[in-house]
Amino acid sequence: MVRKTAVRKNRYLDSVFLMLVAQRIASQPGIHDASAMLATEANRKLLAGMGYGDDGKDKDFAAAGPNDLVLAVEGDAAAVDAVMANADSYFARGYAAEAGSAPEPRSIAEAVTARPESSVAVISVPGEYAAREARAALRAGLHVFLFSSNVSVDDELALKRDARDRGLIVMGPDCGTGYLGGAGIGFANVVRRGPIGIVGASGTGMQEFASLVHRAGSGISNGIGTGSRDPSDAIGAISTIAGVDALESDAATKVIAVISKPPGESAIAVLAERLRRCKKPVVTCFFGEGHDDRIKGVSTLDEAVGAALVAAGEKKPQFLESEEGALQRSASSEKAKLQPGRRYVRGFFAGGTLCYQAQSIFRRAGLSVYSNSPLHGMKELTDPYQSREHTFVDMGAETFVHGRPHPMIDATLRRRRLEQEARDPSVAVILLDFVLGSIASADPVSDLLGAIQSIRTMGICVAASVCGTNEDRQSLEMQERSLRRAGAMVFASSAQAASFCREAALLLGGGE
Repeated sequence: MVRKTAVRKNRYLDSVFLMLVAQRIASQPGIHDASAMLATEANRKLLAGMGYGDDGKDKDFAAAGPNDLVLAVEGDAAAVDAVMANADSYFARGYAAEAGSAPEPRSIAEAVTARPESSVAVISVPGEYAAREARAALRAGLHVFLFSSNVSVDDELALKRDARDRGLIVMGPDCGTGYLGGAGIGFANVVRRGPIGIVGASGTGMQEFASLVHRAGSGISNGIGTGSRDPSDAIGAISTIAGVDALESDAATKVIAVISKPPGESAIAVLAERLRRCKKPVVTCFFGEGHDDRIKGVSTLDEAVGAALVAAGEKKPQFLESEEGALQRSASSEKAKLQPGRRYVRGFFAGGTLCYQAQSIFRRAGLSVYSNSPLHGMKELTDPYQSREHTFVDMGAETFVHGRPHPMIDATLRRRRLEQEARDPSVAVILLDFVLGSIASADPVSDLLGAIQSIRTMGICVAASVCGTNEDRQSLEMQERSLRRAGAMVFASSAQAASFCREAALLLGGGE
């Protein structure tokens, strides 16, 4: 096994594209891991901690700065050498400018001059530069879709206050998904237009909701992401309220769904007052918390979809009806196949929202779960790389994605974790989600197929769900078929998969 780096001086590519580059390289035979990023001080420290740089002997790596691009690859010697020999080909955008065409804009101002009809700026530069670019976009009169993470709370608050004063919205930071005017942004699925609008502080929650609405035969008018910190007391739900305002005035929107992890105490008071004044039906889903006399909500995305469809004058589809008795019978059948001593459920999520939802489902049944992103009442998993009893891990948390692709793009860390869990004789059920979409892995199930098959040979049950539609390039139907062929139990939604695991955990008696 060897590790090598390649540095390209004064080269910039946006973070989304770099994630795709790393995923493409990591998928090559003989390659075990790959990272592509700007050589900021934090990123160089991260790579050095992973064994790159040869303790300062790699002079190019040691001299790289924040304006330089670094490619770091680990694998078999021949495979790594082949990648390094053709490193520049991986950074090609796949097109060439036509002769005489105008150069690409190099700033927000140049982009606005080139496309004066634009209304939204999508920003995915490193976090330390993101606030500056967002301010420039707001001054240009543009809404901001801020994909970048690692933006400070102070910068986020200042940007959102500035946007509110200008009648604009800042979607983010760390905003992964949006549906605007029929176009998906970021990790978005292909869904039809329809009467239901979304305001979401959770990207995967928006994806799951939108995909289920599409599969029910309805559609999404617009989906406005806010960033995960927006409903906190530090930010005060500024963008959430702006999103509700926008959808209330949107003629195409008949029903508004607000999806979020539990808001802060002061934020929920402000949000509740705004929702009371809304002239359109509003469905809220905060995953089992924050539901008091101020806001009446539902606890799962399935329930939110059903309520929104009914409010829009449509029927709740049969596939969203999870009959508790059937889940209990399925869990009992799987329990009978397990070897003695297998007691625990382990969930490894690409979607952080789906991790929250699974915890909420377990908590309502009186089951305790360890997690690196625990809901109130759940236990903190102090070492996210080591499971304890029932464990749900958000693999998209900063611990796992700092300087490397998101698990929706690159399944390397999830695959390694599954191989680790397969060696634990106390594991009974593995819970997985697979998220399709425009910039997700081209075949997410295949990325984990070998690990799933290995787990099944150990006698461990695998419960899975796929977030997406048949219109997505990965195809919902094809992904589900691959899972079933590998021996996994496939459920229509993440909530149903988690509910099956809840019944299994109750039967197994594991945990406190």
